[in-house]
Amino acid sequence: MEKVKLILQSLREYKKEALLIPFFVILESVMEIITPLITARLLDQGIRAGNLDVVKTSALLYIGTSLLSAVLGMVTGICSARAGTGFSKNLRQALYYKVQEFSFANIDKFSTASIVTRCTSDVNSIQMAFMQIIRMMIRVPSSLIFAMIMAFRYGGNMALIFLIAIPVLGGGLIFISMKVHPIFRAMFKKTDKLNSIVQEDVRSIRVVKGFVREDYQIRLFEGATQAILDNNWAAQKIMALNWPLMSLCMNACTLLISWLGAKRIIAGDGFTVGQLNMLLSYTMQILFSLMSVSMVYVMLTQAVAAIDRVYEVLTEKSTITNPENPVESVLDGSIKFENVDFSYSADMERLSLKNVSVDIKPGETIGILGGTGSGKSSFVALIPRLYDATAGDIKIGGLDVKDYDIKALRDEVAVVLQKNELFSGTIKENLRWGKEDATDEELVEVCKMACADEFIRQLPNGYDTVLDQGGTNVSGGQKQRLCIARALLKKPKILILDDSTSAVDTKTDARIRKAFKEYIPETTKIIIAQRVGSVEKADKILILDNGQVNGFGTPAELLATNAIYQEVYNSQTKGGLE
Repeated sequence: MEKVKLILQSLREYKKEALLIPFFVILESVMEIITPLITARLLDQGIRAGNLDVVKTSALLYIGTSLLSAVLGMVTGICSARAGTGFSKNLRQALYYKVQEFSFANIDKFSTASIVTRCTSDVNSIQMAFMQIIRMMIRVPSSLIFAMIMAFRYGGNMALIFLIAIPVLGGGLIFISMKVHPIFRAMFKKTDKLNSIVQEDVRSIRVVKGFVREDYQIRLFEGATQAILDNNWAAQKIMALNWPLMSLCMNACTLLISWLGAKRIIAGDGFTVGQLNMLLSYTMQILFSLMSVSMVYVMLTQAVAAIDRVYEVLTEKSTITNPENPVESVLDGSIKFENVDFSYSADMERLSLKNVSVDIKPGETIGILGGTGSGKSSFVALIPRLYDATAGDIKIGGLDVKDYDIKALRDEVAVVLQKNELFSGTIKENLRWGKEDATDEELVEVCKMACADEFIRQLPNGYDTVLDQGGTNVSGGQKQRLCIARALLKKPKILILDDSTSAVDTKTDARIRKAFKEYIPETTKIIIAQRVGSVEKADKILILDNGQVNGFGTPAELLATNAIYQEVYNSQTKGGLE
């Protein structure tokens, strides 16, 4: 019930439509209950008695109630559609806003593909169930109660037949639900996997085609779709029992009432043809109500699995939160790691960083070198609190990073990650992610520093050139320079470049580093690089090996004392790789 309450909070401004639905549904049910009474009057007092006036008035009443019922049904449908679509819009927004609060650790827990599925397919399932249930939860009980009252009033003991049919049908529904629910939960997880395969394939399409792996990806996709098909087929085979069970109950009730009713008519105990027709109509209404319950019950079974998954996201607590009284400004760009351990999981045996202690002064340029998996990206991810350290302390500007307001901290730390991301829109719009109100002159200035201005001016529309999603219509090096310019626009106290000049030539790399030194001397610069040439003029170089500090000092000191730096330096300079 707690899950449903949380989900229903998304109704908000659509509560009015949701509350009007029961009112119109009850009126619609009343019209449907009146109709068999009118039909009975038409048969017994009109046609059988040969009274044309009764026939006329009964026909007019029948048409009137039918039209009114149709209008009420249409109004109910409109309200239901508006409430359902509005509810799903708000629910998607709630999920999206919640995801924006997540740390990287939270995203890693769910996976991108799973979050996409929950915001789309799962919400669609909940919306469809909501639109049906909000009508049926009033319509079915009201129709069932009204019809049962009328059936007992005019059919007497014959109505006891329904008391036998209802438990049989109800027991069948419970059995179907218990069998189908776990299958739907498994199917949602397999849908996550399918979305992950599609997302990975489309994003990496150049690699797929470059290695001629289309057939392999097709097999992965076919396997994922087949798994969903198998799950769906298993669920449908069980749900297929619903209709035969419903038909059996309906036909059995109709047959028994017709037989008993005919016996009473022939016996002449006052039971009329009109009453028999009316009782059969109520039989259909009662069983149709039960059939509606069965249909909604199956839909609800699927929706329950979706509700569980949406609830998981809405109640997920971000692993990174603001303190009670956060510090709103960062004094300077000094960075201090004190005995820091870090793991992406709860398993302390799999530490990405181990007992790291480093002291960086404001305005220093720090190079970071290390092999693959040495912890370079993990190190810089802790500075703006993309993740929190598992143990130890990290201080920025003399204060623990956990004491800062997260937004204030990240506004002062500009990060150009190893994986560069550009968004669909103009170059200007992408650059202004760094500063929304930046002038055109400021954009040109940072692009010159990042050596991007020259190639931008050669584009057909210059700074107004529209970039495709992911920046696929510019080269890798151009994309990196645009991302660096975007970061510089923030005028941060700390600038982190995570191997973000790997796609540019050494000459351009040198020009960018020179611009940093001249234009942002007070900004602390952290440069992760694979080339010694990118960091050999840094104030200090940090050598990481297997998550531990192997060396930290000036390039000259490391060249004299550190074996790893000596090996890298010699292989790239004397080996001719530089």
